[in-house]
Amino acid sequence: MREEINKALEVLKNGGVILYPTDTVWGLGCDATNEEAVAKVNEIKGRPAEKSLIVLLDTDNKLQSYVNEVPEVAYDLIEYAEKPLTVVFSNAKNLASNVINSDGSVGIRIPKHEFCQQLIQRFRKPIVSTSANISGEVTARFFDEISEQIKDAVDYIVDLEQENRTPKQPSTIVKLGTGGQFEFIRK
Repeated sequence: MREEINKALEVLKNGGVILYPTDTVWGLGCDATNEEAVAKVNEIKGRPAEKSLIVLLDTDNKLQSYVNEVPEVAYDLIEYAEKPLTVVFSNAKNLASNVINSDGSVGIRIPKHEFCQQLIQRFRKPIVSTSANISGEVTARFFDEISEQIKDAVDYIVDLEQENRTPKQPSTIVKLGTGGQFEFIRK
């Protein structure tokens, strides 16, 4: 795993896009603070630039570096979630402008996945995570369902979990209001 992390880190540091396993489905990832890298992800997916992306952090201790106000309930939601959970926060900051939604919000997930955790810790920045499919097409559940178009377009494909046939689902998405109220966007 160390070798794969090192290879992925090199690509991320150089503004490239990786195809990598996550706690949910296979993802396209890049430096979430690099606008050009984020634009590449959108281009690969054929995704409108105004559609926001999910960002991964290795620990909830870093939330305040990327969100102006973190309601206390966010920490409880993250800690007690039994499935992967993306929390949409208002007032994002310190991220590429094309990661942040037009309303100023951003979706953040703390993955419970060893590769993602170690990669983000070593990178010391948040990374983008979006499903590895062309926008509007069905999300690939397994590595071998990812289109050749996607595989050919990325700068590096992480050589881990490619044979894994354990079904994974996209994360649950909860939108959090500044007062701590929340609503489910995707269950």
